[in-house]
Amino acid sequence: MVIGAVTWFIYDRSAPTIQYDLIIANGTVYDGSGGSPYTANVAVSKDRIVAIGDIDPKRSNLVIDASGMAVAPGFINVLSWATESLLVDGRSQGDIRQGVTTEVFGEGSTMGPINAEMRREMIERQGDLKFDVAWTSFGDYLMHLEQKGISPNVASYLGATTVRINVLGYEDRHATPAELSRMQEIVAEAMEEGALGIGSSLIYAPAAYANTEELIALMQTASRYGGGYISHMRSEGDRFEEAVDELISIARATDAPAEIYHLKAAGKSNWHKMDRVIEKVEAARAEGLKITADMYSYVAGATGLDAMMPPWVQEGGFSEWSKRLQDMSLRPRLIEEMSSPQDWENLYLAAGSADKVLLTGFKSATLKPLTGKSLAEVAQMRGKSPEETAIELVIEDGSRVGTAYFIMSEENLRKKVQLPWVSFGSDAGSYTVAEPFTLSGTHPRAYGNFARVFAKYVREDQVLSVEEAVRKMTSLPAANMQLRERGSLKAGYFADIVIFDPTTIQDHATFDDPHQYSTGVSEVFINGVHVLKNGEHTGSTPGRVLRGPGWTGWAQ
Repeated sequence: MVIGAVTWFIYDRSAPTIQYDLIIANGTVYDGSGGSPYTANVAVSKDRIVAIGDIDPKRSNLVIDASGMAVAPGFINVLSWATESLLVDGRSQGDIRQGVTTEVFGEGSTMGPINAEMRREMIERQGDLKFDVAWTSFGDYLMHLEQKGISPNVASYLGATTVRINVLGYEDRHATPAELSRMQEIVAEAMEEGALGIGSSLIYAPAAYANTEELIALMQTASRYGGGYISHMRSEGDRFEEAVDELISIARATDAPAEIYHLKAAGKSNWHKMDRVIEKVEAARAEGLKITADMYSYVAGATGLDAMMPPWVQEGGFSEWSKRLQDMSLRPRLIEEMSSPQDWENLYLAAGSADKVLLTGFKSATLKPLTGKSLAEVAQMRGKSPEETAIELVIEDGSRVGTAYFIMSEENLRKKVQLPWVSFGSDAGSYTVAEPFTLSGTHPRAYGNFARVFAKYVREDQVLSVEEAVRKMTSLPAANMQLRERGSLKAGYFADIVIFDPTTIQDHATFDDPHQYSTGVSEVFINGVHVLKNGEHTGSTPGRVLRGPGWTGWAQ
């Protein structure tokens, strides 16, 4: 029978001829290596690919004729914020429908380990997405997801911010030797539980309070277990080059691989720095350091209004931040620092004007009607300055307020897409087009980041081939993050497989209407289980925890 773009054959054959659970026949195989595609049959038994080549379809009861379709390894989202969305809906629909089979967490903050106060705060700070907090350790959170039932595989770095909060809270100071030792103990515990390494996010409080020496100390522990470093660097704007130097110095000091989260030059006055940064990375790679990067395929980044406020006002966590915002004696200093260059990263200034700051997510039902408006529009509605408006919105909403900043150039995006050491991450959750996810706006990258690479940069701009796009979504991140037996179509590897049409795969999410699924992916298998069938989710939840090199279970 014909289902969508592929043809399914279900046979009743005698048992002695049956060798495989599934054969994907006649597809154009992009094996993840970046080499030329070829026509072949792919055989799957249980959770593994067992053969690729000229395989007799009669050896399976179930055959997919994928003629005219691309057959590739499942895509790896190297910067995922599906940490909460998977707790609410484990199907991961926004990403699965783009062919994503693995979500990687860890940009600074992770869901564990948490102490009693952090658990209380996690529950208190919940917005549209409500969930139980039934774990304390790093590893327990990941196992909680697997046991709950999720469609994609998950892996995670340990958040450096989370380590710091466990020991120092939200204080703006250096760790004492004893505190640093305790932080290293936490790192060791998480590495043994399967962390991929250390992830940092250095423009945000309290992460910004950590100096390079603290990060090196954490990485010295992680690197003993074979872990890597990945970072939202201290600057992507005025001190972009200096931030790259810091990342490279951490890699050099710890003999560990390092990756730049969402490589970008933020702000028009900094766009020209991208060429110099690329030179720095390639020089470090020539030296023998393992430096890589990832990106998302849009000119706007997304974070919160905290990214336009100084770190000092945020010290102590949200409650202290909110109190300072309400202290009118501090207001003149705060507005002055928000509106003029300082020694911290200000995405409002990088955007250049308030009309390039889009408000995407509120907790408060009263403020939700402002979703999709620019900061300039809301400021005009209120008769206040953009800076005052941002301050008031944070106070009123009781949150950082989800925000998109238009800060990058399309020319730089095309340049980055072509770099052989750059992979892709959405920097977003993975949602279902239904409540509670549609109660707030989001960045369109949550639904379209991977499909957009094929639609825009492969088909439209023709700056990337299909085989290279597949490599950058599969074997490249799998190697960078040491994900064992993932990221390639090879006999013996896990059967994470996507079947899609390179001529029609398309993102549809926009900033005006972000909650729209991408199309063009027909079938997705994860660990050999059919998760997407004819473009629709089957409801299967075969996702597993993928662990890093220090996991104690490898020896078992």
